Amino acid sequence: MHLAVIVLAAGKGTRMKSELPKVLHRAAGRSLLGWVLAAADPLNASETVVVIGHGADAVVEALPSMSTSVVQEPQLGTGDAVRVGLSSCSDIVDTVLIVPGDMPLLEDATLAAVVDTHRSRQAAATVLTVNMDDPTGYGRIERHGEQILGIVEQRDANEQQRSIDEVNTSVYAFDVGLLNDALGRLGRDNSQGEYYLTDVIAILNSDGHRVIGVATDTAEGTGVNSHVQLAGVGEVLRHRINEQLMAEGVAMLDPSRVYIDAGVVVEPGATIYPDVYLEGDTTVGAGAMVGPSVHATSTSIAPGATVRFSVLDGAAIGSEATVGPFTYLRPGADLAERSKAGAFVEIKNSQIGTGSKVPHLSYIGDATIGAASNIGAATVTVNYDGFDKHKTTIGDRVRIGSDTMLVAPVTIGDDAYTGAGSVITHDVAPGALAIERSHQKEIPGYADRRKRRASQDGE
Repeated sequence: MHLAVIVLAAGKGTRMKSELPKVLHRAAGRSLLGWVLAAADPLNASETVVVIGHGADAVVEALPSMSTSVVQEPQLGTGDAVRVGLSSCSDIVDTVLIVPGDMPLLEDATLAAVVDTHRSRQAAATVLTVNMDDPTGYGRIERHGEQILGIVEQRDANEQQRSIDEVNTSVYAFDVGLLNDALGRLGRDNSQGEYYLTDVIAILNSDGHRVIGVATDTAEGTGVNSHVQLAGVGEVLRHRINEQLMAEGVAMLDPSRVYIDAGVVVEPGATIYPDVYLEGDTTVGAGAMVGPSVHATSTSIAPGATVRFSVLDGAAIGSEATVGPFTYLRPGADLAERSKAGAFVEIKNSQIGTGSKVPHLSYIGDATIGAASNIGAATVTVNYDGFDKHKTTIGDRVRIGSDTMLVAPVTIGDDAYTGAGSVITHDVAPGALAIERSHQKEIPGYADRRKRRASQDGE
């Protein structure tokens, strides 16, 4: 038996009021379409076809390599979209699963249940349904016992049909041969002048075929048509992610204030404090403590590290290293084990060696710092000459005095020192002390003379 999955992703999403195709809007680290494809992936379908339309180029670019795309043009309704999708399926496919591209709360177990029930019951069609307290806007399920008789869209429903609380999710499994036959008999005699896929259910029923339903939780039937709904599904997805992580041994003081994207890896034993945002391919090791108030994107945080009140973007934090508070680590910032980037420190494209410290108020860019070195407060690696970036190299066990300007390219040898307030423009030999200051000059009585001059100027 061969299964094809067809994902309907051609809509513009007018209510999103965005040039971005609706299915590419993101929730909890994935696009809406990405969540749907992830839910369908465990089915191991022979073929996955995504029907696209609005913003086709952008959608194609976002698709995984194993998916096939086909353009629906013009867009004449869901029945037409499925017909377009089937045209890209091979003849070996006998079962097709239809899934909207804007339903990110669908779970893989639910989709598997639809396919398994459909096949075990030898149905012509199987519809995923939910019961809603307020079904406004959804197609109503008309049934006689187990048999689903038809689906009536909200705009075409009469008062009695609108009172039905069982609604269609637009997820279906079909026998491909019977579906193709029914699609050829669809008409456009409705308020939208479109080919409704829902009309296939009535056709199959009138032909005497078995049409059944599989019920699921109401949340899974939620589609996204506005930013309000997008925020709502994002909250549900984050809740699922956090619950799974906590079940695996991750500690969270207040999971309602923790925002972890799909794809982020947090190992058991880590502790996540409130107001933490972990995005991209961020990883957090066992025993690490992250937060409060940390925003990390595509950053690795090794076991035992501590990060507080900081922004990390494309950084690597070694084991037992400490970061923060109020630290900004930019792409290429690489902190070795037991190192430190402290308060009001910015580091980019630099390697900080084992046990070395940049404790406070410093900028380190395009630099390499060896092991066990200490960078004094307000140190700056002056790496940009207006045209090019240049490298600063600091050896092992170096002591950089406070308020030192290291004008790159420059190398500070092992065990060397620089005096506070120095502007270092030449290499410093290992073990040497480099000082660059003018002699201090004191002018007695300057304050009184300055006041008298100001008084005279004001007369």
